[in-house]
Formats: sequence, C-alpha cells, structure tokens
Amino acid sequence: MCGRDPIDSAIRETEHLKKSFAKVELTINYDFVRRVGQKYFVSYKERHSFSRAVEFCSQQGLDLALPQNEEENIALTQFFGDVNKEAWINVNNKKAEGNFEADMNNRPLTFTKWGEGQPDKSIEATGCTMLSENGVWRVTHECFLNAYIICQL
Repeated sequence: MCGRDPIDSAIRETEHLKKSFAKVELTINYDFVRRVGQKYFVSYKERHSFSRAVEFCSQQGLDLALPQNEEENIALTQFFGDVNKEAWINVNNKKAEGNFEADMNNRPLTFTKWGEGQPDKSIEATGCTMLSENGVWRVTHECFLNAYIICQL
C-alpha cells in the first residue's frame, strides 16, 4: 500500500499540471487576461448585451465573470479603458428567483459590492448586474445595453 502513495501523488500532480497548462493555453488568445489566485479573467474587449455575454462565455466553455473577493473585483476594474466603464457580471434576478443573492448557477453569493441603493429590488422583470469603474455593482433592467464581456476560468 505504501508503495502506491508516491505514484498516486505523482499522478495527481500530473493531472493538476495538465489542468493548469490548459488554463494558461486558453488565455493566450485573449486581449485581456488577469490572473487572481487560481482564477483567470479573460476578454476580447468586446461589448454586447447581457444575454450575448452569457452566451459568448458559455460558447467558450467559460462562465461570465463574477468576483469572489475584493482582489478579484479590483482586477476586473483594471480592464476598463477611457470610456464605457461597465462590464456584465454573472448575477441576475431571473436565475436568483427574484432576488440578487445567488449567481446564475444558483450558487449563493459569498462576496458582493453593491452600490448605494443596490440591488434595486424595484426591478421585478429580469434585471442584470454591471460592475462599474469604481468597483461597485449595480442592477439594471436594461440588459440590452452594451457592456464589456469578461469571462472567467
């Protein structure tokens, strides 16, 4: 039994390295890449509607970005240039059953940075969440707006 531990450990390490390499390889083709811990945020710096943002990331095998801590939130704001300083993040009230306490995969939010008066609970139809240049989140019912698409892996 003890003879297998080094082999099992080596196999696990090899699998971990393969996954890490695959992540790095995926990031090569993007215009914007930020690594925070084990997470990568990537973008072609394109702007589109919320639904197109979700669809685009999904087509890449990724999720729409959702910061899990202040460091990730700051990393996403580094993406913005001189104009149009908003990006979609992976929160809307359609998937969260009328509130903004879960992401679009229905996982509870463990980090939020809502702006003053947010989330706007008066938005009863689908509302989508944007990250603004000052790092705060805000909900809009105008999910058709063109905001940056940033995916995560």
